[in-house]
Amino acid sequence: MRGRWQAGLVSAILMAAATAVPGASSAGSAGLTAMPANTRAMWLWGDDPATEVIAWAGQRSISEVFVHVAPSVLTDGGLARLQELKALAVARRIKLRALGGDPAWVHNHAAALAWQRTVVSTGLFDGIHLDVEPYLIDGWTTDLQATQAAYLKLLDRMRAASTLSLEADVPFWFGQYRVGRKNLADEVLRRVHSVTVMSYRDTGTGPNSILAVSLDWLARGAAAGKRVRLAAETGPLADCRHCTFHEEGMAALTLELGKVDAATRQTAAFGGIAVHHYGAWRTLPA
Repeated sequence: MRGRWQAGLVSAILMAAATAVPGASSAGSAGLTAMPANTRAMWLWGDDPATEVIAWAGQRSISEVFVHVAPSVLTDGGLARLQELKALAVARRIKLRALGGDPAWVHNHAAALAWQRTVVSTGLFDGIHLDVEPYLIDGWTTDLQATQAAYLKLLDRMRAASTLSLEADVPFWFGQYRVGRKNLADEVLRRVHSVTVMSYRDTGTGPNSILAVSLDWLARGAAAGKRVRLAAETGPLADCRHCTFHEEGMAALTLELGKVDAATRQTAAFGGIAVHHYGAWRTLPA
């Protein structure tokens, strides 16, 4: 996500209004029930010390960390840190998902599959967390159908190539697009085990909130029997200040995420909340 995402999301928001379907399915739909309140995950993009990261995660009851893994991790000296991170996480009963992605992977499937093979070879991860944003490449505007088809094929190939569970970051507005006669959001859900919606807003409930912009995904996830995790941003976004808690601070983040938890007790597909990202979250003002 990082800088590419910050520039790309705002333009994407301008392309698609944050409309949503009526309330998501009741608890128990497709065999799902909402995850317990305070189910949390976070992105980890940097090479912060493993002891600090896991201590922070443990203090905040984080159950999963999306750990960025470089394609060169087997040769660049980064493997030892990941091994330390894994050992500390296991002691805290925290799962690690390998985080990776590049918009170029939409067409460069070989690079994506090579990265995934590297991840699997480490034996350190409980799943894949894929951050490939197809709307950031030129093809999204010049050849939308081909770009969407290539992205879905990438998901097919990555899922088929590994037994690790596959989770994808998705924008809240994918449900407004069609691939041929099919809905893009539904087609993504068919190919992955779960999704994390980039539902970046600085309020938890109410109009144009984290929950409001995610209702479409929650309904589709319940129908498909797939988990839908929501997400909050903590980094600075000068061109979308209502998309982040950077100005509001830690107390507001905690309060608003609690509202999402309370409002989703009967929302079957709700998979908890992920916070983007450790480096920004830990420096939020109180």
